[in-house]
Amino acid sequence: MRTLLRLAVLAGTVSLSAPALQAQILTLSREQLVKFTAKNPFGRFPDGRPKVPDPMLEQAKGLSVEEAWGVLSAAKYDNQFAGEFRLLHPGKKLAGRAVTAQFMPRRPDVADVADLDAQARGQTKSHNQRVIDLLQPGDVLVVDLFGKIDGGTFVGDNLAAAIFAATKAGFVIDGAVRDLEGIFPLDMAAYFRGVHPASLANVMLTGFNIPIRIGTATVMPGDVVLGDREGVCFIPPHFVEEILQKAEITHIHDEWTKKKFLGGSYKSSDLYGAPLDPKLQQEYEDYLRQKLGAAKYESYKKDQKK
Repeated sequence: MRTLLRLAVLAGTVSLSAPALQAQILTLSREQLVKFTAKNPFGRFPDGRPKVPDPMLEQAKGLSVEEAWGVLSAAKYDNQFAGEFRLLHPGKKLAGRAVTAQFMPRRPDVADVADLDAQARGQTKSHNQRVIDLLQPGDVLVVDLFGKIDGGTFVGDNLAAAIFAATKAGFVIDGAVRDLEGIFPLDMAAYFRGVHPASLANVMLTGFNIPIRIGTATVMPGDVVLGDREGVCFIPPHFVEEILQKAEITHIHDEWTKKKFLGGSYKSSDLYGAPLDPKLQQEYEDYLRQKLGAAKYESYKKDQKK
């Protein structure tokens, strides 16, 4: 069990005491989660999960994955993108705070203990619903179902509706969904590997709010999940502000460049990635100042000189 080994190495101990999920699965304690997300500059939920502010999540909906990737890649965070998903609504952006869940192929002696513990606490026998019942507004449920399709259907239309009602965001499932005809009308962003009519079967929930793997990406609880048509980027909280600030400049630059190209008077090397003609350079700077405002523009130019 890769997560058991990874957490044992990282933390030296694994907590079994997360509220509402005690004893039956692995999770990081508040102290461990704070330790492993120590660079988080924002507040936290009671369990220690980083809480990137709602206004920033709203701003993030205007980002592209490339804008996030540029900052993360420059900082050597090269394993934060996962692609090749099916998208419920390709034009619908996804932005929210990661809640992570890990499933593994069912092993009866392990699963039976988890089910008995859940029963003793009055919880549902349904492994997926144990996670869904804990979601909050702004959460994005990120589920490692090891790419399973047949029997890897984490939700159908009813549970997808429950996720959307709780989070107003969406989900990322490294597995499958069912009842796609019923899910499609929901105005939510959803990423999944495939579709199958079978119910969730022959798997067990083994981790909640722990580090998980989605494709080649490592996801931590509280990461900002950013999804667009290309795929999903998992942004550590301490990069969010920088990404948002740099994206504003990128948007303005791209807006000006596209307008000039579409005017039909310039070839690609005249403008991209920066104009060669001093007159065009000044025109762009004037455009940038107008869009940013004088104070923000001066601050930006000052930062550039550092």
